[in-house]
Amino acid sequence: MKLTKKTLLMILCLMLSVFIVACSNDKADSEKPEGDANASDKEQVLNFTAPDTIPSMDSAKATDRLAAQYLNDTTEGLYRLGKDAEYAPGIALDHEITDEGLTWIFNLREDAVWANGEPVTAHDFVYGWTRAVDPETASVTGLYTVSEVLKNGTAVNTGEMPLEELGVKAEDDYTFVVSLEKPVPYFESLIVTTAFLPQNQKFVEEHGDEFATSADALLSNGPFKMTEWDSTASAWTIEKNEDYWDADIVQIDKMTYNVVKDAQVAVDLYEKGEVDRADISSDLVDQYLSHDDFTAFEENALFYLRLNQTRNEALANQNIRAAIISAFDKQAIVDSILNNGSKVSYGALPDNYSKHPETDKDFREINGNLADYDIDAAKESWEKGLAELGKEKVEIEILADDNDLNKLMTEYLANQLEKNLEGLSISVRMVPFEQRIELDKNMDYDIEITGAGASYLDPYSWLNHFVTDAGNNMGYSSGKFDELIDQAMNSLALEPVKRFEAFLEAEKILFEDSALAPMYQRSKAQLVSPKLMNAYAMPFAKDYEYKWANVSE
Repeated sequence: MKLTKKTLLMILCLMLSVFIVACSNDKADSEKPEGDANASDKEQVLNFTAPDTIPSMDSAKATDRLAAQYLNDTTEGLYRLGKDAEYAPGIALDHEITDEGLTWIFNLREDAVWANGEPVTAHDFVYGWTRAVDPETASVTGLYTVSEVLKNGTAVNTGEMPLEELGVKAEDDYTFVVSLEKPVPYFESLIVTTAFLPQNQKFVEEHGDEFATSADALLSNGPFKMTEWDSTASAWTIEKNEDYWDADIVQIDKMTYNVVKDAQVAVDLYEKGEVDRADISSDLVDQYLSHDDFTAFEENALFYLRLNQTRNEALANQNIRAAIISAFDKQAIVDSILNNGSKVSYGALPDNYSKHPETDKDFREINGNLADYDIDAAKESWEKGLAELGKEKVEIEILADDNDLNKLMTEYLANQLEKNLEGLSISVRMVPFEQRIELDKNMDYDIEITGAGASYLDPYSWLNHFVTDAGNNMGYSSGKFDELIDQAMNSLALEPVKRFEAFLEAEKILFEDSALAPMYQRSKAQLVSPKLMNAYAMPFAKDYEYKWANVSE
């Protein structure tokens, strides 16, 4: 694939490659290996567990990493991520960038088809991207991701302009022209995410409200297709898509998934040979540390406490939030509860994610620790906050997913916070993942245990959540923070050093305002079958890429 311009994001992507661990060997390339002893004429099947049900398979509406995995397996966008997170050809063969970064012209392949036999064309990208921005779709990613970068996107999303004014156009069937509102340094990495996938208009409209609610109401153009699934399913099957333009490369015939929330059950299934990968919980790490199939790797995934400043009067108080941020021992969380190589998080961005464009120094190293465990400081802030509220006691609810890890986490946090902050009473609300996502969207929580992976390779991927009225904002608002982010995204868009430094300053403001309570950067400890070859772990957009994977004997 020939790219006419290299962006900052490509450089970042290459830098990140040293941190990406492939759950495989290094034999994959763009062609199927000749005479590869690992390849087999037998049906190649992989069996996995999943942490929860899939909230949505509509690429215009999906917001979570779980859905992103299966959407990227079954639907192909302009490009996809390959080995070492390098951009690999998708529906786009290449692209040109003109008009000082404002116009991107994608030249599409003519041999790609949907599973119903219809060709994949520029019109499918126009429709998919427009549907994400369409206010009728009520898409969070459309509102806060797609519309932010496309020309007229915000005006279209608010209904001030018609859909036809969105900055996307099919010059012809195989030339897709994108007009941006402003230069977007991370656009190349953005377009591999789910909101920028194509959709077949005829298929979507034929299925109406039933679209993306079952396997029969999904249409694939990617390496795989979903053959067994509905919106409430706790098990699903993905199979090779024989109509995929690059089907000769795809060796995996089938992948099965079953929802398993108990880590011990997942490990037992692995030991029986019934699944090919199992995540290991903290209590099992020591037991399996010397196992031949044990592996662990650092992810660009941060877990933290979201402090909703709108529902509970106490959390609207900066001193109360500051107290909570400082009142629990994060090192104990990573050492005792996780025990899988995860490390304490001290800011809004992870380690080893973004480098200063001039000095190559890591963002996290430059800004340092912004949220330390400090009981004395926590108690001092707590007393100030109670005095400002005119209260002696405060009740706060913690929302979390109903899995084993979060049961331990909520018990620990409740104990730490109640012990260190006199007068605080904690209640716990544990719900299924899909329900928590809905509660999060409606801001129906006080404190939420949640996490996020990188959506694309840019500090804005993390910091955009805190802009006033942003989709994932928790009631936080700072004019100074908003101004810095606005500068980074507009006047400094083509000045990488000043832009990076604006992001550094913006993160500091978040913690001066006690807007976020970071906990840890996740590492993943797993048992991985040695027969699973060439399945690559990804630093953003999805967890794994299976296009080049195969099963060895």
